[in-house]
Amino acid sequence: MPKDVPHVSEISIAKLTDNPYPCFDRIRDRASAVWVDSARLNLVTRFDDIMEIERNHHIFASTNPQSLMNTVMGHSLMRKDDAPHQAERKAIEPSFRPGVVKQHFAPIFSAIADELLDGIAANGQADLFDAFAAPMASHALIELLGLDGVGWQDLARWSQALMDGVGNYGADPDIANRAKDASDAVDRVIDKALPRHLKSKNPTILSSMAHAPTLHGIDQIRANVKVIIGGGLNEPRDAILTSLHGLLSHPDQLAAVRADPSLHSAVFEEAVRWVSPIGMYPRRVTCETTLGDTPLKEGDQLGICVGAANRDPSRFTRPNDFDIHRPRQQHLAFGAGPHFCAGTWVARQMVGEIAVPRLLRRLKGLRLDSQKTVQVRGWVFRGPTSLPVLWDA
Repeated sequence: MPKDVPHVSEISIAKLTDNPYPCFDRIRDRASAVWVDSARLNLVTRFDDIMEIERNHHIFASTNPQSLMNTVMGHSLMRKDDAPHQAERKAIEPSFRPGVVKQHFAPIFSAIADELLDGIAANGQADLFDAFAAPMASHALIELLGLDGVGWQDLARWSQALMDGVGNYGADPDIANRAKDASDAVDRVIDKALPRHLKSKNPTILSSMAHAPTLHGIDQIRANVKVIIGGGLNEPRDAILTSLHGLLSHPDQLAAVRADPSLHSAVFEEAVRWVSPIGMYPRRVTCETTLGDTPLKEGDQLGICVGAANRDPSRFTRPNDFDIHRPRQQHLAFGAGPHFCAGTWVARQMVGEIAVPRLLRRLKGLRLDSQKTVQVRGWVFRGPTSLPVLWDA
C-alpha cells in the first residue's frame, strides 16, 4: 500500500462487481485517491480529478510496464503515450472516420440488425443479451475488423475472456488462463486474414493497419486488434442493453422516444453515462505530485473509475437516475484527452442510430419480462448480462 494514501480494506471485488456505486460513493467522499486492498490500486472516482489526470498525461501516464493489458493483449496503443501512441492511433483512424462509418459500415450494421430481428420477431420473448446485443456487436465487429471465417459466438467468448483478463485484479489463475487461450486464438485468425488485406486495400481495420506506414511488425497489429475486440464488442453490446434497460424501466421516457425518434442520441449518451461499459482503466504516476487532496509518489498505480465520475453528484444532478432529458453535459464514458475512444463514432452510429431504434420499431409493445430479473454485473467493465423481455408477436 502506498504511504500517505488513504485506504480501505473492506471493499471486496465481489462488492464492486455486484454493485460498485455505493463503494464509489464511499471512496469519493474519502479522498481524491484511495488505496483499495482487494483491487491493489489507488482508485480515483471524482470527475474533476479524472479530468486533471487526462490533461496531464506526462504526470499520469498510460505507459505502464505493470499493466494487465500488456500481459493479456500485448503492448497496444492503450498503454502508450505521445508519439508511439499517436503512430498506432493514426494507423487505425482511416476505418473510424465518420464518412467511412456512415457510408460503408452503417449499411452493413443495418443489415445485421435486420437479419437478427427477422430471426426473433415472431417469438414474442427473448433474452436480448444472447438474442440480439451480443450477436449484433460481434457480427458488426467481424465486419469492421475484416476477419475471415469467425463465428459471432467465438468472437464474443474471446472478447469476454480478454476483458476478464484485463480486469483480473484479484489474480484469479483460471481467468488468466482463459485470457491466454483467447489471445492465442485471436492471433490465429489475424494470421489467417492478414494476407487478403495486404493484397487489397479496403475500409476494414486490418487493412488500415496492414497498409499503415506507422506500424512496424505483427505484434503491434495483434495487440491493437485485441484491444479493439475487447472494447469494440463489449461497449456497443452493453450500450444497447443499458439503453433498453433504461427506457423499458421508465415508460414515460420510452413514450417520449417513440414520439420523437430524434431523442435516440440522448438515449445513447445517457445510457453510457448511467452505466459506463468501460468503467475503469489504469494510469501510472511518473513523479511525486498531488492529486486534489492526495499526495502521490512516482510509480503509484491509479485506477481511473469513469463509471464513478459519471455519477459524481458534484457534476450531475440526481446522478443515479436514468434521465434522457437531463441537460447535455460532458461525460467520461469514452475517456478524455489523447486517449479519447477512437470508436466513439462507430458506437454512436451502431447503437444510437441503428440497433436501438430498430429494436423499438420492430418489436411492438416491447417490455421487460416481469417474471424474470435483469442482471447487471461488473466494475472494470459493466453492463447487463441478462435482459429478458416480451413483445407482441
